[in-house]
Amino acid sequence: VSTQSTGKTSDHARLPAELKHINKQWYQRRVREFQTFQHYFKRINLRMASSPIESVVVHPLVLLSVVDHYNRIDKVSSQKRVVGCLLGSLRKGVLDVSNSFAVPFDEDDKDSDVYFLDHDYLETMYSMFKKVNAKEKIVGWYHTGPKLHPNDIKINEIFKNYCSDSVLVIIDAKPKDLGLPTDAYISVDEIHDDGTPTTRTFDHVRSEIGAEEAEEVGVEHLLRDIKDTTVGSLSQHLSTLVSALKSLHSKLDDISVYLGQVTEGTLPVNHPIIYQLQDVFNLLPNLNIPELMDAFTVKTNDQNLVMYTASIIRAVIALHSLINNKTSNRAAEKDGVKKIEVEKERLRERKRESESPIPGSDV
Repeated sequence: VSTQSTGKTSDHARLPAELKHINKQWYQRRVREFQTFQHYFKRINLRMASSPIESVVVHPLVLLSVVDHYNRIDKVSSQKRVVGCLLGSLRKGVLDVSNSFAVPFDEDDKDSDVYFLDHDYLETMYSMFKKVNAKEKIVGWYHTGPKLHPNDIKINEIFKNYCSDSVLVIIDAKPKDLGLPTDAYISVDEIHDDGTPTTRTFDHVRSEIGAEEAEEVGVEHLLRDIKDTTVGSLSQHLSTLVSALKSLHSKLDDISVYLGQVTEGTLPVNHPIIYQLQDVFNLLPNLNIPELMDAFTVKTNDQNLVMYTASIIRAVIALHSLINNKTSNRAAEKDGVKKIEVEKERLRERKRESESPIPGSDV
């Protein structure tokens, strides 16, 4: 088969160059994904090898103690954060932080290497706490942040002398955003791809607020004292819903910002985060199905009908009670007036009898 030379590059001649360009882009993309997975699994393996802690549960007593510590120091000093020791126990990967105590601490705002932590006070307080409850051991430390500080790694190394798997819990004493005021971290060795020596860094651990039955009763009593009696249950329910919606809105904003930065290339693609977001979106119902929309509408109408009927019944009962109260008050007023008139009439008769002369007596 003969071909004619036209002086222009044919499609067949241009195809290998395009394939090379496509293969190069595909190869670079695969390399970036492999490096991301390699870095992620390195951190996971280091974390599994170094610490068995999977989650941290902070009790309300610890939160109250930290807030009290912060408020006491804030009144007498210009210190931006306070530091203390956490006590608790580790059970099946869950660190239960049940108690805490304050530790004298001071630092230089300009130089992060200059700080003071009273070791003698820490050891003395722990020995006294150990006499009260021997099950509670040192599990880490806390500070009121509200973010990580440059010298936190060095302070964490000090607490590792008392606990090999020391946990740092940042408790925001004055939270501005909605959500949990706690963030937990453990220290891990970060391996660099360029062959430089490993460095210590913090890895985030899931944290939550938990309480035992006795603590729940105490917290409920505290909330009763704080509760505003002038506010009704409906307004409290609505305020709770509003705060929950604000928290959800802030989380959605964070997700939107993160995905935008990943799309622009500012942040690398983290596949575990993308998988979790995909799972969240898969749980959302598909509202484009007419049958589902009809079911939602019928369910909402039924609930609204029940609420409307209950409101009418409540109003009728309230009016009935008001009418009964007024009628009983009027009957009581009439009975009171009659008793007063009868009493006055008795007084008059007694007065007449006392003023009238006795028969047979001398006038």
